[in-house]
Amino acid sequence: MSEPSVDPLFGCWFLTGATAGGKTAVGIELAERLGAEILSLDSMAIYRGMDIGTAKPSTEQRSRVTHHLLDLIDPTDAFSVSQYRDRAFETIAEVRSRGNRVLFVGGTPLYLKALLRGIFEGPAADWDFRREIEAEIERHGVEALHERLKLVDPLAAHKLHPHDRRRLIRALEVHHVTGQPISHLQLEFDEPVSDRPVPVFVLHHERERLHRRIEERVEGMFAAGLVDEVRALLARHGELGRTAGQAVGYRETIEHLSAQFDLPTCIERVKARTRQFARRQETWFRSFDEARFIELGEPVDRTSLVERLVRDGHEIESRAAGAGRR
Repeated sequence: MSEPSVDPLFGCWFLTGATAGGKTAVGIELAERLGAEILSLDSMAIYRGMDIGTAKPSTEQRSRVTHHLLDLIDPTDAFSVSQYRDRAFETIAEVRSRGNRVLFVGGTPLYLKALLRGIFEGPAADWDFRREIEAEIERHGVEALHERLKLVDPLAAHKLHPHDRRRLIRALEVHHVTGQPISHLQLEFDEPVSDRPVPVFVLHHERERLHRRIEERVEGMFAAGLVDEVRALLARHGELGRTAGQAVGYRETIEHLSAQFDLPTCIERVKARTRQFARRQETWFRSFDEARFIELGEPVDRTSLVERLVRDGHEIESRAAGAGRR
């Protein structure tokens, strides 16, 4: 008789939340308590040289806890969600082989969904079609794109924000290539695995407080040399890849360096886009039934917070054991 397969996420913990919410510092202390190694759950931290604008863990923090899935590729390269998932599962096995726990820390909801639900990979990109759509947006605006999606996939149109340009294009592209609505093809990945009680904690700040933290984060990044970092990346690579070049903070700084607007305007644009990004993150996190939202006050008492996370996480794992899960 063959041995039963082991869920690759068995024993993994997740700490996520909106940008500037304090995940990194809390994650370090939680990992130390658990005897865990940290796997990054951040789609921009995979790029080498993009350090300040992605708020990567510091050298001191990395010396305290081993980190993985950082600095994987150059910012000119592509890296799919499925590649991330494969690397994550490989790394989980490596960490377990050393007898350590796994703690995912980061704020990319699509990576979280890929791990918890699996992936609908869909067809390869059709760049000719995408160029046609981009030209349509230039002529009629992104709102017209949303109206077009309503005609072929009303369910996807309902779920997507009218200004979510990237996902609107992908939904139309999938329908164009396959003849089927992306919402129908993705259904199997929308529901949680019912017998997988995984600790998934979402750090949550009241909106006004989060906005203050975002302002401080952005100002701190520019003070730490974000413009010089981007200038050095452009000097080294010429230009960044499609994904890296659109990263929050990097796109605006590239535009500033090309003299499209001055530095104060650049900083304000980064703040505004970061606030929008944080709202989208929170909407995503609320779609995960596994997620436990942890409401935070100001200042954050990290010691008490970590104690609560450890207690709640062990409770979730105990429930799994009590249910006879292997």
